[in-house]
Amino acid sequence: MGELISNAHWRFEPSNGPSPYARMIPGVSVIAPGAKAGVRAEGEPTPIGRVSARQERPSTLAELLLPRPAADRFSLYRAVGADLIVLGLVCEVQALLVPSWSLPVFSLPLFAALVTLFLFSEGIYSEKADRFSANVIPGLARSVVFAITLVFLAESRKMGVAAFLLTPATCLAGLLLYREIRQVVRMRRREKEPRNVLIVGGGPAARSIVRTLGNDPMHRTLVRGSLDDERPLSASVLGRIADLDWLARAEFVDEVIVALPGRPEQARAAAEAAFRNHLDIRAVPDLPPGYWPEAGVDFIGDVPVVTLHREHVPSLELFAKRMLDVLGAVVGLVLASPVMALVALLIRLDSPGPILYAAERTGSKGRRFHCYKFRSMVSDADHLKVTLRAQNQRQGPIFKIVGDPRITRVGRIIRRYSLDELPQLWNVFVGDMSMVGPRPHPVDEVNHYELHHYRRLDMKPGITGLWQITARHSPSFDLNMHLDLTYIENWSLRLDLRILAGTVRVLFSPEGA
Repeated sequence: MGELISNAHWRFEPSNGPSPYARMIPGVSVIAPGAKAGVRAEGEPTPIGRVSARQERPSTLAELLLPRPAADRFSLYRAVGADLIVLGLVCEVQALLVPSWSLPVFSLPLFAALVTLFLFSEGIYSEKADRFSANVIPGLARSVVFAITLVFLAESRKMGVAAFLLTPATCLAGLLLYREIRQVVRMRRREKEPRNVLIVGGGPAARSIVRTLGNDPMHRTLVRGSLDDERPLSASVLGRIADLDWLARAEFVDEVIVALPGRPEQARAAAEAAFRNHLDIRAVPDLPPGYWPEAGVDFIGDVPVVTLHREHVPSLELFAKRMLDVLGAVVGLVLASPVMALVALLIRLDSPGPILYAAERTGSKGRRFHCYKFRSMVSDADHLKVTLRAQNQRQGPIFKIVGDPRITRVGRIIRRYSLDELPQLWNVFVGDMSMVGPRPHPVDEVNHYELHHYRRLDMKPGITGLWQITARHSPSFDLNMHLDLTYIENWSLRLDLRILAGTVRVLFSPEGA
């Protein structure tokens, strides 16, 4: 673990070259001195995201079959796998209920494979495909009918006419039902965690995009505001184009849409700033008047946009991390339940007040949630914190003092062995936290952050992390921030497992909290 951690005198200003965290500091570029974003060595400008002709050639089966497949391979494989599972389940249920009206068992793999291949050709798995079931019904129906027809022609001796008629109806119903359920789940998740978008520009195209995204029935995006050099500042116009660097961090922006047609220099500057901050970028192109359906562009309402850059999201790794979190939370809750019951009894006997303490914390992208812990302090600890603030022994926004008078007798014991944090396994299970990540700071401490500190809110908070196993007694807020940023910049499943192993060592040694 030591190779990830520098000494306690870490500062934001590195002595040699740009810091890997410089991109989170307003006005600081991560481009090497003497170089310029998007400029070739000879000084000839190059569009951001440009690739060579070799890179533009399809390199996978998905790219050969689809001009624009799903955003990443894992999403594509997950979508195909889900459809295969649905088809298999539907056909198996049909075989159990009406065996004589079902596909022969050996024909099922062929039928399922043919359906997904036809769905490829229909563009169902395309990145641009509409997710509403009403609009994908024709493509789904054609795929199922074509597949069952081919299977019937190949297996006409073993397959009856009843199976030929019933199977496409049940499979189509199963695929549609699955998509409706998935749509409802996605809508609820997006309502809870919408995608934050910042609009650069204040002209008619920008205002049309704001209206369209605001009326999105799926609530996929939340327009944080716009940047414009001409319109007066207001609740919707957050700043000028030059403010994009720090506003993107302050507003937890995921994507920037550059709506500056006819203003190429400003559009390029905005795109470069968004690129430096690792944001997705779309832009309104300068197209000739008229409707050009074959132009290869997307539309937000009636405004054409092109994708300039999309940040890579390690979907497979994040999915595995979430599965690790769920498994760890379930196993932890089951194994720790006797200890948790004993701790709850001791708290009840020791001092008046609730057994659990629900503290409001700041999570990923500034979203607030209730973090659960066993109560280790007196019931009015939050009010007493204000009077004790002058005795704070930690540097920066974090508050902590040795011999805190608010801690109860049982509280000192459970804090020494970190037993007070066991209820946070429930936060992990429901998705507010992760097993490993930056610690969730209280809202009043986050309110004292400087702007560049908000980088640590890019990742879901965790029960344990680098700081907890290496420097939990250090009073330095800068070291705490450094360790959290080191974890974010170097995150991998292997690193999570190493931190969890280190946490086990810490838990079995009475180091205190």
